[in-house]
Amino acid sequence: MPRRRKQATVDAQGRGRADDIDPADQWVLNPDTGEYELRLPASPPQSGVPSPRRPSASGAGPRARSRTQAPGRSRTDAPGRSGAPASGRSRPETPGRAVPSPRRRRGAPEEPLPGRRGRRPAKASKGRKALLWTGGTLAFVLVAGAGAAYFYIEHLNDNIASVSDDGASTGGFQKDKAINILLIGTDKRTGAGNDKYGDAGSPGHADTTILLHVSKDRSNATALSIPRDLVTDIPDCPTTQEDGSQKIIPGTPNARFNTSLGQDGRTPSCTMRTVTELTGIKPDNFMVADFNAVKTLTSAVGGVEVCLAKDIDDPDSKLKLSKGTHTIEGEQALAFVRTRHSVGFGGDLSRIGLQQQFLSALMRKLKSNDTLTSPSKMLDLAEAGTKALTVDSQLDSIGKLKDLGLELGKLNVKNLTFTTVPVVDNPAEKVKSTVVLNESTAPQVFDMIRNDVSFTAVKEQKKKEAAAVAARLKGSKAPASEVRVRILNGGAVAGSAQETLSWLQNEEGVTKSENAGNAPAQLAKTTLEYAPDQAAQARRLADLMGLSGSAMKPGESVDNSQGLPAMTLTLGKDFKGAGISLTTPAKAPEGVQKSTADKVECAK
Repeated sequence: MPRRRKQATVDAQGRGRADDIDPADQWVLNPDTGEYELRLPASPPQSGVPSPRRPSASGAGPRARSRTQAPGRSRTDAPGRSGAPASGRSRPETPGRAVPSPRRRRGAPEEPLPGRRGRRPAKASKGRKALLWTGGTLAFVLVAGAGAAYFYIEHLNDNIASVSDDGASTGGFQKDKAINILLIGTDKRTGAGNDKYGDAGSPGHADTTILLHVSKDRSNATALSIPRDLVTDIPDCPTTQEDGSQKIIPGTPNARFNTSLGQDGRTPSCTMRTVTELTGIKPDNFMVADFNAVKTLTSAVGGVEVCLAKDIDDPDSKLKLSKGTHTIEGEQALAFVRTRHSVGFGGDLSRIGLQQQFLSALMRKLKSNDTLTSPSKMLDLAEAGTKALTVDSQLDSIGKLKDLGLELGKLNVKNLTFTTVPVVDNPAEKVKSTVVLNESTAPQVFDMIRNDVSFTAVKEQKKKEAAAVAARLKGSKAPASEVRVRILNGGAVAGSAQETLSWLQNEEGVTKSENAGNAPAQLAKTTLEYAPDQAAQARRLADLMGLSGSAMKPGESVDNSQGLPAMTLTLGKDFKGAGISLTTPAKAPEGVQKSTADKVECAK
């Protein structure tokens, strides 16, 4: 007789509650057949065939006994041995019991087991329940939220559509680094019923674009919206064609950002290159959503609650809602994120604020118990998410999306900040229809994201660490003439060490300096190493270079060419040029609008 497969969880008899058995516990998945098999607790004899799992009297040990003997029952309780059962009643000898037949296949007639009444159909096993519960959280990843789970059903892999990143990404996110995901909402009218919005033949644009940055320690994140009407330079884009060949689509200077996708055959990889050109931040991956994504995902969670500070009746987007809170889904949710004429100043920037409020509400709904404890919603989310989104080739499987979900799931939504690229009206236009970068604040915002600086106040420990680092800059500063430093190039552009040497000697009076050539390894950020007795020199050089306290590394000095102790300045990849400050802002510039995903806001 074939050996019965070991149950994934201890059966009800082993738990000592045989009288209160959940029928679902008795069905166990056989991984070889993909079928569920019935595992029954000990019962009266039904067959004369000895059970292969029951140990002999001579060979029964603790491990063997644990598989056949209920807790709290002595060995003399076993049938056929001296002594009486715990119940006080004698029991017949039970040499074994028959192994139950496998669970019937769908459509086959159900046959009752010998000596038993017919059994009602069993509920889904706890193993299956757990699979359904955990699996759906994958959908959280697919809308850039926080959720981490495992759902490995093969047909979901078939749902996923992917396109090449054409070398525009970092090669994919990494678990031990900060994560940058580019989320693109296209206005291409694909999908049932979407042609009614007009412009049915359009290849679409990058209508809504968000760069989601998640910090290295996963304690905070920033969702940076990029206005579609921002005038910027679109670079040349190497693009994979349908036949596998490569074609370089020429760039366009001073173009609207939204033309980086769809127009002239541009793919999401071109939008990715445009973001890198604009912000200096190279995305790890991208996800593209169409109109159907909004409709199906909101329906899958049973609707999203939004708030309006006034009545809205927008004939263009077809949104008609009264003041107050509403739960919206499907077509109504799509109308909500598309409306712009009835909110704020009636432009795209006002619509961005509305979309950020909507995404915050969606995040909260996805994290709610109402969603997380509903297997049906989880399944619907997984199905909707994998069907509605297009991802890059680095995220083209459930396994890869699951890994990303595990990382994003560590984030608390109260530390997810929504903000927008700082812009001003385009001064070259009489009729204001486009915007340009606000050069006084946008670079600071980009710099904060590049350097993993949170837009929200997170853990108290971080504040203490920041204070300790900042303290390195406090204290007396030595005269520039006393500063002795070796300069190494550790990843900056060629010639940076000599450029810095000339600037320090000729313009800042740091004459005791030398070019020590290339560093043994490349660094992402510029560092200044110094001995404790060189702290005053280090503070002076940090002041001249615009170095932050985090760039200062107390340690040991190294002798320079004259055999005298000198500090070591290593120029990293973040080096921008001699005389250009390397200090990263500690907080967002004044005037930059921001909100966090845990706050409920009403559209005005």
